[in-house]
Amino acid sequence: MPEHIETTSPEDVDYGWVMQVTFVLTIVVGAPVVAVLSFGVPALETWMERVLFAIRVGAVVWIITAVSVFLYARRTQV
Repeated sequence: MPEHIETTSPEDVDYGWVMQVTFVLTIVVGAPVVAVLSFGVPALETWMERVLFAIRVGAVVWIITAVSVFLYARRTQV
Protein backbone atom coordinates (compact mmCIF):
# COMPACT_ATOMS: atom_id res chain seq x y z
CA MET A 1 0.00 0.00 0.00
CA PRO A 2 1.49 3.39 -0.98
CA GLU A 3 2.13 6.00 1.67
CA HIS A 4 -0.44 8.77 2.10
CA ILE A 5 1.19 11.91 0.66
CA GLU A 6 -1.56 14.50 1.04
CA THR A 7 -0.74 17.41 3.34
CA THR A 8 -2.62 20.54 4.32
CA SER A 9 -1.63 23.95 5.55
CA PRO A 10 -4.23 25.17 8.07
CA GLU A 11 -2.65 28.63 8.20
CA ASP A 12 -3.33 29.21 4.51
CA VAL A 13 -6.51 30.08 2.60
CA ASP A 14 -8.82 27.17 1.75
CA TYR A 15 -8.91 27.60 -2.03
CA GLY A 16 -11.55 24.89 -2.46
CA TRP A 17 -13.93 26.86 -0.24
CA VAL A 18 -13.09 30.07 -2.12
CA MET A 19 -13.85 28.44 -5.49
CA GLN A 20 -17.14 26.93 -4.29
CA VAL A 21 -18.39 30.13 -2.68
CA THR A 22 -17.30 32.18 -5.70
CA PHE A 23 -19.21 29.83 -8.02
CA VAL A 24 -22.42 29.99 -5.99
CA LEU A 25 -22.30 33.74 -5.34
CA THR A 26 -21.51 34.51 -8.97
CA ILE A 27 -24.65 32.67 -10.06
CA VAL A 28 -26.84 34.07 -7.28
CA VAL A 29 -25.61 37.65 -7.72
CA GLY A 30 -24.59 37.59 -11.38
CA ALA A 31 -27.82 36.39 -12.96
CA PRO A 32 -29.97 39.18 -11.52
CA VAL A 33 -27.28 41.78 -12.27
CA VAL A 34 -27.06 40.70 -15.91
CA ALA A 35 -30.87 40.67 -16.20
CA VAL A 36 -31.30 44.12 -14.67
CA LEU A 37 -28.48 45.67 -16.70
CA SER A 38 -29.83 44.16 -19.92
CA PHE A 39 -33.00 46.24 -19.61
CA GLY A 40 -30.98 49.40 -20.14
CA VAL A 41 -29.34 48.19 -23.36
CA PRO A 42 -31.68 48.57 -26.35
CA ALA A 43 -29.22 47.11 -28.90
CA LEU A 44 -29.52 43.45 -27.79
CA GLU A 45 -31.52 42.27 -30.80
CA THR A 46 -29.75 39.01 -31.68
CA TRP A 47 -28.84 36.06 -29.50
CA MET A 48 -25.14 36.64 -30.17
CA GLU A 49 -25.37 40.20 -28.84
CA ARG A 50 -27.20 38.93 -25.75
CA VAL A 51 -24.61 36.22 -25.14
CA LEU A 52 -21.68 38.61 -25.53
CA PHE A 53 -23.34 41.09 -23.18
CA ALA A 54 -23.91 38.39 -20.55
CA ILE A 55 -20.29 37.22 -20.85
CA ARG A 56 -18.91 40.76 -20.48
CA VAL A 57 -21.06 41.63 -17.46
CA GLY A 58 -20.68 38.16 -15.95
CA ALA A 59 -16.89 38.37 -16.17
CA VAL A 60 -16.88 41.61 -14.19
CA VAL A 61 -19.24 40.13 -11.58
CA TRP A 62 -17.07 37.00 -11.36
CA ILE A 63 -13.78 38.83 -10.81
CA ILE A 64 -15.28 41.16 -8.19
CA THR A 65 -16.86 38.19 -6.40
CA ALA A 66 -13.69 36.07 -6.56
CA VAL A 67 -11.45 38.80 -5.19
CA SER A 68 -13.96 39.65 -2.45
CA VAL A 69 -14.35 36.03 -1.35
CA PHE A 70 -10.59 35.49 -1.37
CA LEU A 71 -9.96 38.59 0.74
CA TYR A 72 -12.70 37.52 3.15
CA ALA A 73 -11.21 34.03 3.44
CA ARG A 74 -7.71 35.41 3.99
CA ARG A 75 -8.94 37.84 6.66
CA THR A 76 -11.04 35.30 8.57
CA GLN A 77 -8.88 32.22 7.85
CA VAL A 78 -11.83 30.16 6.53
